[in-house]
Amino acid sequence: MVALQRNILDDYEHPASISNLIKHDKYFLPTEVAIHNKSNDCWVSYNDNVYDLTDLCRLWLGTRAIKPIIAHAGKDISHWFDHNRKDIKYYVHPVTGVSVPYCPHGPIPDISDCVVPSTTWRPLNKCPWWLEDKYKLGKLTKNPRPCRIINVLTGTSCVIMVCEEDTIKRIQERALIFNANGKSYLWKFEGKDIDLDCTLTENNILDERERFVACGLPEDYYIPSLMCYYIDKDDLGKCQIKCRRDKNYRRTYL
Repeated sequence: MVALQRNILDDYEHPASISNLIKHDKYFLPTEVAIHNKSNDCWVSYNDNVYDLTDLCRLWLGTRAIKPIIAHAGKDISHWFDHNRKDIKYYVHPVTGVSVPYCPHGPIPDISDCVVPSTTWRPLNKCPWWLEDKYKLGKLTKNPRPCRIINVLTGTSCVIMVCEEDTIKRIQERALIFNANGKSYLWKFEGKDIDLDCTLTENNILDERERFVACGLPEDYYIPSLMCYYIDKDDLGKCQIKCRRDKNYRRTYL
């Protein structure tokens, strides 16, 4: 029983890994996952990825198997899986000695209810939901970090949490809730131009919270500030051309 199921998992694992190489992943904060915590809006994270299981909940609506997933909506369920094999965890049944899926919260979709040899058992003839690439939204960030954004024109500022892997362009998208025209501003750090296609760290804007804590200071003692300067479209276009030229120069000669 286990051998047949594992062969099917192997068949589906390779195509999924190829598609992941082609797909450009988007990064999410744990708080972004947490707000999707209903059966009709169900996100979960596991194995460093974020998945939207709303369609799965709809497909299995009213069944016992979907209850553990709904109960963990908006949460991380990595403890359900074997990280090395990227498969559901297995344990040896104490009575039969058979290796069977480990589901401490109850049966889940695509897992047979039979934990002992039974005539009702059937091999899984499809890709299990935890390997289905169609449910994947992106990756879970390794390091949520704060970032202050200051609008130099109005003097207003806000602090938002961003992903360590976010580019400046992605941070601009996150900040649109505070300034709908934020992308038309010129963004700088300490008066210097920054590369919009790079992350904060790649722009030498480091996350120093651990160092502050080690020195006995609060971790929010200093939060890096991105300055947004209002500029008309013509000047913005010229600045973007200059930034691209500088970027190509650094790649070629430095």
